[in-house]
Amino acid sequence: MIRIATVAAALLLTAAPALAQSADNNKIVLTFETGARTGMVMIALYDTASAYNGEGRDADANRAVARTAISAQGRVIATFDNLPAGDYAVKAFHDVNGDGEMNTNPFGMPIEPYAFSNNAVGNMGPARWDRAHFAVSGETTQTISIR
Repeated sequence: MIRIATVAAALLLTAAPALAQSADNNKIVLTFETGARTGMVMIALYDTASAYNGEGRDADANRAVARTAISAQGRVIATFDNLPAGDYAVKAFHDVNGDGEMNTNPFGMPIEPYAFSNNAVGNMGPARWDRAHFAVSGETTQTISIR
């Protein structure tokens, strides 16, 4: 249960610094498929396992965020440009009610749809880094189902 609350806390994306950018031309294009056509998709991109897990002082410094409206087709496309080559992982949630937060029930379980890169699934918490991370070199694309 604590891990689920940690997911919710990590996904509060009202403001956060961007990942350090370099002259690299690596790019991530993420397509999110949702079951609804309202609200926003809140996306966090991490470049280290410790930041993804919310550990250490640099957890927020190693995260880039995006807040994107859902199209009439129930799809969101987010692009992160000029990234250094390396491993990345994504956490996202569908902010159905538009309050900027991942809403949970009294037990800390998310009541809004969420997803992780590689469509990884967690066990009593967020998907682990080893399931969610992916290598980026050049242009990398992923389609992620938010459920």
